[in-house]
Amino acid sequence: MLPLTACTTADDAPETAAKAAPGFPYTVTNCGVKTTYKAPPTRVVTMNQHVTEVMLELGLAKSLVGTAYLDDKVLPKYEKQYEATPVLAEEYPSYEKLLAANPDFVYGGYASAFSPGDGRSRDTLKKSGIDSRLNTEYCADGKTSMEALYQEIREVGRTFGVAGRAERWIDEAKAVNAATEKKLAGVDPVSVFVYDGGDKTASTVGGAGIGHEMVGRAGGENVFADLPKPFADASWETVVDRRPEAIVILDYGSTTVAQKKQRLLDDPALADVPAVKNKRFAVLPLSDMVLGVRAPAAVDKLARQLHPELKK
Repeated sequence: MLPLTACTTADDAPETAAKAAPGFPYTVTNCGVKTTYKAPPTRVVTMNQHVTEVMLELGLAKSLVGTAYLDDKVLPKYEKQYEATPVLAEEYPSYEKLLAANPDFVYGGYASAFSPGDGRSRDTLKKSGIDSRLNTEYCADGKTSMEALYQEIREVGRTFGVAGRAERWIDEAKAVNAATEKKLAGVDPVSVFVYDGGDKTASTVGGAGIGHEMVGRAGGENVFADLPKPFADASWETVVDRRPEAIVILDYGSTTVAQKKQRLLDDPALADVPAVKNKRFAVLPLSDMVLGVRAPAAVDKLARQLHPELKK
């Protein structure tokens, strides 16, 4: 499988872009917010892990003045750069703490990053002279496809003057996706329930996010494709009715994979669900199943778990 790496060359180094600003002004509309950049942002705060990893993958660590909200562990190749970035809060920082970092750009992964109720709306930031971007998984109308991921990387690359790096990453990602697709040719799909968490209800992947497409690309069929959100709650009765053949457990937070698996195995109502009865489980970190740079490799990882008969 091809590694997804971003090369650094003189013509798209952020330092050069910041001085000469080639390709600027650049205007982009993101989630209904139109912004014109005269030069790349230089003081960036990222909120949510997957957008932090987008920045690090594109070689933009020096632009980061703060980060927040780690779902699980950053990939090993990002560890040193992540550890060198100030963590403003374990979850989301207060507006005052955000302003104290003196950012000129805030990049959020989930809509909650810009919650008006917490004083961090994009309008409020703009009034303070701070531009922003929301990961497009949370502003898309309808389903989020792998093409939306390519768009995300392309627009972030253009915003920061590293379009060449972004295009190289996209080319590599397309090659990884094509290799997985070829590997799965002729394989019968498996019905899949993604278990994000929950006790009284089941938090799962709906049909509107990249997670839904990832399940399909990995040789599965999402049993909750009809839920019109990236993540949504479903009743356990519906899980039973839809009889998934495999369950993908998302790994993050204080509840371990072992605890989630045991909750499923111990529930008598789920005893006859094929996935539970046959103990057919797959595991992915939450950060794999969101619109970020992990997605192409994660599809291949999931495909190998759903279809162990595949050649390595």
